[in-house]
Amino acid sequence: VMRRNPFGMDICCRKGSRSPLQELYNPTQVSLSNTAILHQIRRDQVTDTCRANSVSSRKRRVLTPNDLKHLVVDEDHEMIYCYVPKVACTNWKRVMMVLTGRGKYSDPMEIPANEAHVSSNLKTLNQYSIPEINHRLKNYMKFLFVREPFERLVSAYRNKFTQKYNTSFHKRYGTKIVRRQRKNATQEALRKGDDVKFEEFVAYLIDPHTQREEPFNEHWQTVYSLCHPCHIHYDLIGKYETLEEDSNYVLQLAGVGNYLKFPTYAKSTRTTDEMTTEFFQNISSLHQMQLYEVYKLDFLMFNYSVPSYLKLE
Repeated sequence: VMRRNPFGMDICCRKGSRSPLQELYNPTQVSLSNTAILHQIRRDQVTDTCRANSVSSRKRRVLTPNDLKHLVVDEDHEMIYCYVPKVACTNWKRVMMVLTGRGKYSDPMEIPANEAHVSSNLKTLNQYSIPEINHRLKNYMKFLFVREPFERLVSAYRNKFTQKYNTSFHKRYGTKIVRRQRKNATQEALRKGDDVKFEEFVAYLIDPHTQREEPFNEHWQTVYSLCHPCHIHYDLIGKYETLEEDSNYVLQLAGVGNYLKFPTYAKSTRTTDEMTTEFFQNISSLHQMQLYEVYKLDFLMFNYSVPSYLKLE
């Protein structure tokens, strides 16, 4: 039985009202206009970084449909969300399912996490024709959420390599990392790949062979490569550090802020700055420097300073 959403009508059909894009750039509410200034600063930071690094960042001028598979489209509210794994993307996908479900879902937290990641539950931009893609990129409000790059990396490592249930990751990546980075690995480690050390993971990421072999997995791929901020102009850049405010601001712009709030819950397992510092203790300064180079554009673009624990020469 499908549960009716009491706000089904509101959530589905906003025709006639102002679009999120209009509300963002010409706010009608004073409360929204202060926040608009903050987001203008974040947008400018991205633009400036793209310009300053244009040699490296504009190698590929034309985006292919494959580049757009992380951009989730909400037709009814004219929004596009680029999801970045390890930056509250499960909850944002849940919220997008409420927004696009036309009343099928009303509470994001009632949607099981694994269901939020079923690709057929959300429509992505690569499923449209070229004219349709261009129309949406021009007229819809585009947003993404970012996080301190190394904190996100440690979070991905902890989730994918230290949890026993992630056997598919251990098989797919763990075995490869052990084979390449561990001298005298045991047969069991080579077979299971379930005990990858953080130092080995870092060595794998900075190994030029890795980059040549295949693109990074989305959980540790740079935001720059997942969402293409130098080619796609994002109207709003939310941050993990201010997740609640930024998320609810997006929902306000969409006109659903009165009855849809971004789910919050205190997770004790969350990767923190202190934890990240600890993980980097055993990484040599050379490897730290090489790793910083890999994620440098994400640091610069989203205004994250070089972490104080790095031993950069």
